Parts: sequence; C-alpha cells; structure tokens
Amino acid sequence: MLARLRGRDIELKTAGELEAMRASGALVARTLAAVVELAKPGVSTGELDALAEQTIRDGGAVPSFLGYHGYPASICASVNEQIVHGIPSPAQVLRDGDLVSVDCGAILDGWHGDSAVTILVGAVSEADRRLSAACEAALHAGIAAVLPGGRLSDISHAVQSACVAAGERDGVEYGIVAEYGGHGIGTSMHMDPFLPNHGEPGHGPRLRVGMALAVEPMLTAGDPETRELEDGWTVVTADGGRAVHWEHSVAVTEDGPRILTLPAD
Repeated sequence: MLARLRGRDIELKTAGELEAMRASGALVARTLAAVVELAKPGVSTGELDALAEQTIRDGGAVPSFLGYHGYPASICASVNEQIVHGIPSPAQVLRDGDLVSVDCGAILDGWHGDSAVTILVGAVSEADRRLSAACEAALHAGIAAVLPGGRLSDISHAVQSACVAAGERDGVEYGIVAEYGGHGIGTSMHMDPFLPNHGEPGHGPRLRVGMALAVEPMLTAGDPETRELEDGWTVVTADGGRAVHWEHSVAVTEDGPRILTLPAD
C-alpha cells in the first residue's frame, strides 16, 4: 500500500462485521494455500493468477484486485527483485530458486480480506530463506502489537525492531521499504490509516476495538530504494536485490489481535 492515506476517519466494525471479514479472510487463506501448492518450477505466474481467481469465485466472492484502479489481474505476483504489485503473466515462468511474493484479496458480502505470502520456489539459497523468514517474523511481531489502547506506531516499531534483530542475527542489514506499508481494511480494501513499517512507538491514532488493519512488512536483501516499472504497477528494488512481502489482515479486539486471514480451521 502506497503511503498516501493520511485521514483520521477510521472505520470501526461490530463483532458481527468482524465475523464477516473473517469469512472473507478465510477464503483468501484458502486461495493462497492453493497458489502455494501450484507454485513450482515451470509454472507461470499467469497460471497462479487463473487459479486464484477461480478459487475466489468458487467461494462466492470476487477478487479485490481485479480492475482496482485498472489493475489487470486477481493477484499480485512479485518475483525476485520485484517488491509489490507485480502483474502475473503467462510469459513469466517460475524457475528453481525464485522467490515469488503473492498478494491476494477477496470481497465476500461486501467485506475485504487481504493477505500475502512469499513462496520459496524449489531449492532457494539460504540467504533468500533467511530473508523471507525475517519478514515473516516481522509480520508476527507487528501483529502482536495490535492491542487495544496502543498507538498505531507501536505496530510500526515492532516490525522495524524485528527486522533489525533478524539482520543482526543473520549478519546482514535488511532494507525496510518505506514508501509502502499496511493500511486499514473493511468495506474497502485500502482505508485509513496508513501503517508504516518503521517508526518510534507511541504515535498515531489510538488502537480501538473494532479496527481492522492489514499489517504488511516488505524487506529487501540490500538497499530499500525502489523504482516503478513502465507498466505503472510493478515496484522493484533499485539495486536489483531480492525482496519479500508478508501480510495478514488483523482486528483489534478486547482479547488482543485477531488474525482474520488464517485458514477456516
């Protein structure tokens, strides 16, 4: 999500509305599981997109991404140096050792679910495996900070701290992409507030029961500077380094964070 949401009118959901979002999120989880199963060397990202669209429609929903501001596909499939918004194509065939970050959204009964995973295709390098693991750990650190009474930037700080800790453990300095981050979600896919993946704690809107946020760290193996390709969508690392992306939609509840985009069981 591009850093352009700045308003303060944050949508609050009832318990019943969060249950509706949970249904949408479970469908997204089922779709991503099917895509992960298919993503092997020799399979195109266009095939992944076709499977995702069919799974979403079979679940009684419509893809959130298809047609969104003109976006031409049902998922984003970002391979290797692509960070986010990679457009799937029959001509883009996965190879052994690729990283492909798949972002998926669905609208079910008017409610959005949004989640992303990074898939390790075949035999990947240990450095790539550590990069993806660092990003996934940062996602879960951010989720743990989705607490009623906290501040929005508490989540940002938790993500950043986890990234730094992973880099120190792995002996590298992972890049945190600044221009893109998480966002509110509910009756629309992208809503206020914008959720950066870095920052000091204790700032921003107070987290209230009924808020729903997409927490989505993006890490690079090198410099986090980005550039957009001529297709107007695909965002890549400026230095050609590898990138990964993980995401869950999460609700603020009285009992703490509730992940809305886990499988139904």
